[in-house]
Amino acid sequence: MKKHLNITVQGHVQGVWFRASTEEKAQELGLKGFVINQPNGQVYIEVEGKEEALEQFLYWCHKGPMLARVDHVEVEDGEVQGFRDFELRR
Repeated sequence: MKKHLNITVQGHVQGVWFRASTEEKAQELGLKGFVINQPNGQVYIEVEGKEEALEQFLYWCHKGPMLARVDHVEVEDGEVQGFRDFELRR
């Protein structure tokens, strides 16, 4: 069963390869959706897939890539959108 999450990541998460690393992790876990930087310095992610993979992805989001400093992760359930792949948006 597919599930959809809307995730907002706060901290030092822009300019540290967070989006590229997010795309790589999502593809590794077989998840679909997108990641985009927000004007306020946060990173916003919409992701969907199997619950077990989403749990692993969320765990990763709390750490991020090596140069990132994650202060807070906000997660909300959403409606499945049927994304075909995972993309890095600008």
